[in-house]
Amino acid sequence: MTFKPLLLAVGLLALAGCNKPAPQPEAAAPAPAPAAEPAAPAADPATPDLERKTVAQPRLVLPALDGTTYDLAAHRGKWVVVNFWATWCAPCRKEMPELSALHAMREEIEVVGLAYEDIEPEEMKAFLQKLPVTYPIVLVDTYNPPEDFAVPRGLPLTYLIAPDGKVAKEFLGPVTAADIEAIVH
Repeated sequence: MTFKPLLLAVGLLALAGCNKPAPQPEAAAPAPAPAAEPAAPAADPATPDLERKTVAQPRLVLPALDGTTYDLAAHRGKWVVVNFWATWCAPCRKEMPELSALHAMREEIEVVGLAYEDIEPEEMKAFLQKLPVTYPIVLVDTYNPPEDFAVPRGLPLTYLIAPDGKVAKEFLGPVTAADIEAIVH
């Protein structure tokens, strides 16, 4: 029965150790008082704002591959299909001929392709020689995408902009001419 007093002594020493305050570093400065939270965190210009949402009436002014400047506002009064795509995206390539035909055949509908990838203009021009389209192509900087549109979380991503300049519909995944025409009537 000599083990009971020994176990009791070890248990009391362990409990006494639990009440001992943890050693503090000598040079530790007191914690600052919590500051009020800012209204909005500052954005790091080196990284895209992944929480950015598309605004109701987005602006888009970017240089097109043909040397012109594409300005979405200049197309008010028409339906505009804003299509984020990439050359490596099979569903994107599949929808391009149909979007091109829609752009060519429907006077009240225009299409603009926003190439969302890191590609040189000459490489894009070579790609478009093999898969030509009738609509303008804009190269989008993936590190600095258009401010008024959400950062694409998948491709293709298509916005249908109404004649008043407001977003009428957003499509994630492939879109067909029938999908667009169902809304345009």
